[in-house]
Amino acid sequence: MTPLDAVRDAERRLQIAGVPDARTDAELLVAHVLGVTRSALHAHSDHLDPGQLGSLNELVERRRTREPLQHILGTWGFRRLTLGVDGRALVPRPETETVVERCLALLMGRERPRILDVGTGTGAIALALADELPAARVVAVDVSPEALALARENAERAGLADRVELLEGDVLGGATGPFDLVVSNPPYIPVERLGSLEPEVREHDPRLAVVASGVTEAVAEGAPNLLGRGGWLVLEVGDGQDQGVAELLRSLGYRDVAITPDLAGIPRVVEGRSP
Repeated sequence: MTPLDAVRDAERRLQIAGVPDARTDAELLVAHVLGVTRSALHAHSDHLDPGQLGSLNELVERRRTREPLQHILGTWGFRRLTLGVDGRALVPRPETETVVERCLALLMGRERPRILDVGTGTGAIALALADELPAARVVAVDVSPEALALARENAERAGLADRVELLEGDVLGGATGPFDLVVSNPPYIPVERLGSLEPEVREHDPRLAVVASGVTEAVAEGAPNLLGRGGWLVLEVGDGQDQGVAELLRSLGYRDVAITPDLAGIPRVVEGRSP
């Protein structure tokens, strides 16, 4: 079977199972088995051998059960980094890259910024900021020891372990300021909406990292105690939550509160300057 034949077969099987964007997933799975990039598939003329076909079949069957593609591949790209991903933490989403962009913009001109990432998960935000701001010192907090272990693995993978301090703790985790910026992608899905989520999220992402539990409010209330003069709070928010979170920040005395949409045009980031 040629690579493109394998892609077509995998796409058909994934479509039958109701997997969204089955063609893309099929191409990524075949490329993974062959050890090539997705873009190289069309130039790869060698037939898959029996071992490769067996491996591909196993991966397609896992994806048919709606196991996240990222978990199956084991790694996923986030900005300039390749991160290890699995069931210990939320899979990094493209919309979170907008959070990083806002942090970079707000920190422009600061020579050695100190950053606190609350609920770091895979470490995506903390590591991206450390990678793109070489002079920054980053502290990353998570309540889950399993997530912190994954973040530590990713820090080592990225060569950033010496510049990102990982702390286990609830919400602000005992971190000591002052920080120039506090950032968080907190759990924000209302529990009543959990049943409407795709199986990849509902059944595989850690519930602790998905379902809203007051973390947004706790971070907003606690951040001023850790922010230095003129420091910023940056929060990712769920669909339709931007105005409520912006009003929360204003009620707590934050200044220059602003909302930024993600690439899909959905209001995704709420920021404010420390009271």
